[in-house]
Amino acid sequence: MKTKKFLAAAFLALGIAFTSHAQKTVMVGGAAMYPNKNIIENAVNSKDHTTLVAAVKAADLVETLKGKGPFTVFAPTNAAFDKLPKGTVENLLKPENKKMLQTILTYHVVAGKWNAADIAKAIKAGKGKATIKTVSGGTLTAWMDGKDLYISDENGNKAKVTIADVNQSNGVIHVVNAVLLPKK
Repeated sequence: MKTKKFLAAAFLALGIAFTSHAQKTVMVGGAAMYPNKNIIENAVNSKDHTTLVAAVKAADLVETLKGKGPFTVFAPTNAAFDKLPKGTVENLLKPENKKMLQTILTYHVVAGKWNAADIAKAIKAGKGKATIKTVSGGTLTAWMDGKDLYISDENGNKAKVTIADVNQSNGVIHVVNAVLLPKK
């Protein structure tokens, strides 16, 4: 009887340990973001990211972001795009501006999987700031204000991470409240 209780306790402990290491499903834009789906498969379901998805399609970056990765994406919401000057998004979506759109979108992408804890470690190692190289070749600066994580672009614009660690099969998404722009 003691052996059965011991085995039951051991399996329970193992189950709890395994569950605590499993990646959780996060809700973004009213949709579940499943860790076993890729960045595109999840993003298309978020009602808060329809502008970003349209831009990724217009820039022909869908296949890239469906790729193996891993990628870290700082994903601006529709409200973030709405903060841009009137007509900016419509102008960027024109075929003749595809290269510029690709540069802006890949400025929000970092090679590798940088979860919030990794970014926090880099900030601590950098004595309050961490410089992160983007896929477009630019740099972002990560920093904390209290418990809030911020990302600044090369122009001094800042975006707050509103939802961190949305794990994907090919990386991680951090939802941000502003569009980051490469150096002009």
